[in-house]
Amino acid sequence: MRAVLALDQGTTGSTALVVGEGGRVLGRGYRELTQHFPQPGWVEHDPEEIWSSTLAAARDAVAAARVAATDLAAIGITNQRETTILWDRATGAPLHRAIVWQDRRTAPRCRELDAGLVRERTGLVPDPYFSATKLEWLLRTTGAGDAGRAPGTAFGTVDTWLVHKLTGGRAHVTDPTNASRTMLYDIEAGAWDEELLRVFGVPREVLPEVRPSSGMFGVADARWFGCEIPIAGIAGDQQAALFGQGCVTAGSAKNTYGTGAFLLLNTGARRARSTRGLLTTLACDARGRPAFALEGSVFIAGAAVQWLRDGLGILAHASETEALARSVADSGGVVFVPAFVGLGAPHWEPEARGALLGLTRGTTKAHVVRAALEAMAFSTREVLEAMSADSGLGLSDLLVDGGAAANDWLMQFQADVLGAPVRRPDVVESTAMGAACLAGLATGVWRSVDDFLAERTYRVFEPGERPDKAWREWQRAVRTVLGWARDTP
Repeated sequence: MRAVLALDQGTTGSTALVVGEGGRVLGRGYRELTQHFPQPGWVEHDPEEIWSSTLAAARDAVAAARVAATDLAAIGITNQRETTILWDRATGAPLHRAIVWQDRRTAPRCRELDAGLVRERTGLVPDPYFSATKLEWLLRTTGAGDAGRAPGTAFGTVDTWLVHKLTGGRAHVTDPTNASRTMLYDIEAGAWDEELLRVFGVPREVLPEVRPSSGMFGVADARWFGCEIPIAGIAGDQQAALFGQGCVTAGSAKNTYGTGAFLLLNTGARRARSTRGLLTTLACDARGRPAFALEGSVFIAGAAVQWLRDGLGILAHASETEALARSVADSGGVVFVPAFVGLGAPHWEPEARGALLGLTRGTTKAHVVRAALEAMAFSTREVLEAMSADSGLGLSDLLVDGGAAANDWLMQFQADVLGAPVRRPDVVESTAMGAACLAGLATGVWRSVDDFLAERTYRVFEPGERPDKAWREWQRAVRTVLGWARDTP
C-alpha cells in the first residue's frame, strides 16, 4: 500500500492527513498555533512553532494511520499563503516573527503604491494582505536588506519555510500559487518581476526558486520520519482546496470557510480581469500546471465565531452555533459586519472595523450567533455575484469545505442566499486533500484528479426561499462601516 502525507499549515493550527490510494483519510493529526498581537492590527506567528506544530501533527497522523513511513510515497504541503518569514540561511534562525496575512501594519505604505502596476503584473491590489510590503518592512526593520546581508538571508511564505526545515536547509523553493500571492510575481510571465522588486527594495537573492505545483521540491530528511520522503506537491491553501475539490476546469468554483472565507473560480487558460474588486491569481489545471482563477478573500469568517467564544465568552464551543442559530426565527434585526482586520473583496478597505448593529433589549446570544453565521453567507454572495459579472461564467453550484462547512444550518442558509445548490464532500479538509493529490500525481499514486476523487461522496443542500430582506439590511450595514472608515481622519 502507498500513501501520501499532506501537511496543511493554517492560521490557527497545523493539520496533517495520511491519505491512502483510494483517496481515503487513514490518519489525522492537529496542533494549535499561538497567535501574537503585539499592537492593534498586528498579527504574528513564531516560525519555529509553525514548524514544530506541523511536525508534531504529521507524526500524530502517521501514528494514527498505522502505516510505516516507508509506505509514504510523498509529502504534499499547503499553507497560509501571504504570511511572510525571513531567516538566516547559514543558521536557519528566523530574523523576526512571521508577519501573518491578517496583519495591517503596512496599510499606509499600500496607499502610496501604483495600483495599476500592481494589478497589471500580479493580478492583485495594493493591500497589507500580501507579502511584498510585509517583506519590505522586515528587510528594513532587521537590516537584512542591506547589500552585504542580503545573500545570507532567505524569504519565504510558509511552504518555503517548511521545505527549508524538512530538507535541512537544502531547498529554497515555492510554487506559482504561493508566488502569485506575494505582489512580486508576474502571473503572465511566470517570473519574479524586476520592477516590483525595485519598488519594494527586495534583493533578488532572498527569493525562492519557483517550481511547478506538482513535481519535486526536495527530499525530507530521514530524521523526521525514519526514512527519506520526496516532497512532491505544494499549493497555497485556497488553490489546494480548489484542486482538492476537483475544480480544475473553467467555471468551477469553491468556498473554503476557515479563519476567513476564500472563494475561487477557475477561469482556465484565460486571465479574467476584474473591475469589481476581485483578484486574479494562479491556480492549477488537472495536471497541477498553472491556470488562472478569480479570487475573493473575506478576511473574517470562522474567526468571528472564535471571537464570540474567546473574546466575548458567549460560546463554550464553536459547535454550539448551529443549535443556537436554529433556536430563533431570524437574527432579530441584528446585523454583524466582522471587519476586525479591514474588509477584503470586493471593497478592499483596510481601515474598516467590525460592527454589530440593530441591538435591542430583546437581543440574545442566539441572535448574535445567527448574525455571525449569516455574515459568512452574505459575504459569499457578494463575492460570487462579482465573480459572475467579471468572468461571464454562471454559477451552477458551489463546492464548500473548511471547518464551518460542517454546520448544516449555515450550508442550507448559504444555498438559500445564493439561490443555487451547495455541495459538501464527505471530507471537508479539501485543502490538505488537494496537497495530497498534487504530490500523489507527481509520484504515480494517482493517475488523475478523477482517480483521486473516485470514492468521494457529497451532501447537496438545495436552495429554498431567499432571505432578501436580511440581505438588503446586511448590504446597508456594510455601506455604513465603509462610510465610517472613509470618514476617519
